[in-house]
Amino acid sequence: MIEKKKLRECAPGFLFILPNFTGFMIFTLLPVCAAFILAFYKWDILTAPRFIGLGNFTKLFSDKAFWNSFYNTFILMTGIPLSMAASLFLALMVNKSLRGVIVYRTLYFFPSICSGIGLLLLWRWIYNPDFGLLNVLLSYVGIDGPNWLGSVFWAKPALIFMGIWTGMGGTNMILYLAALQGVNPELYEAADMDGASNWRKFYHITLPMISPTTFFIFTMSIIAGFQGSFNSVFIMTGGGPAGSTTNLSFHIYRNAYELFNMGYASSMALVLFAIVLVATLINWKYGGKKVTY
Repeated sequence: MIEKKKLRECAPGFLFILPNFTGFMIFTLLPVCAAFILAFYKWDILTAPRFIGLGNFTKLFSDKAFWNSFYNTFILMTGIPLSMAASLFLALMVNKSLRGVIVYRTLYFFPSICSGIGLLLLWRWIYNPDFGLLNVLLSYVGIDGPNWLGSVFWAKPALIFMGIWTGMGGTNMILYLAALQGVNPELYEAADMDGASNWRKFYHITLPMISPTTFFIFTMSIIAGFQGSFNSVFIMTGGGPAGSTTNLSFHIYRNAYELFNMGYASSMALVLFAIVLVATLINWKYGGKKVTY
């Protein structure tokens, strides 16, 4: 009797989560399970899947294109510390009592709510070697700007800089701002009484107090770095020039939907999942020890 009463009480809650749970089952859980199974098959969509065991993984670990995409992904992720530092800097600026500070916060956050494709097209125009804004400004100081997105040397730095610009004023800035406003002001008052400089207050008070937020942002950025950047690569460079910007997510997409190697793409997705899991566990084990709670 009691169990039936509890079930009746919980029924409205189950109904509320049913749409989200259904979407999770259809669009997340089932595709993940299908990818795990297909990783052991050879399937080109047009013919029936054929079981090949570990054949896809054997091919993967000897595939130079896969390791090149892994290298490109790692290089593109080098912008994460710079993006985090820029987000913290902006959070420190908008945490002060300034006139119109709400306007500044809105302007810094604005790129995060704009259309991603629109921003990428804007940056593709900025990087245009002939009439782009960046090369036009460089020409005013006598510098002949390079072909930013068409150069093997400059393509990755161009994408990294664009990623820093689009991400530094977004969610990470808001998280840092919330963390800064949660620091006990009495700590700064005690430091002022001891004659501590602004740098010492920042290093010995601010950084330790916001370290849980830094740890969270870094962990999520590592995960997003391995999985993301697909839109920027797809719109800006198409993986070129000469595969210099092809990252893991774009390489998986190309094998799945352009070359129709669904089984091989699934094996790469499975390896990517393992890489993200290992990187997260390592960061959790060693990075978590530096967090001040």
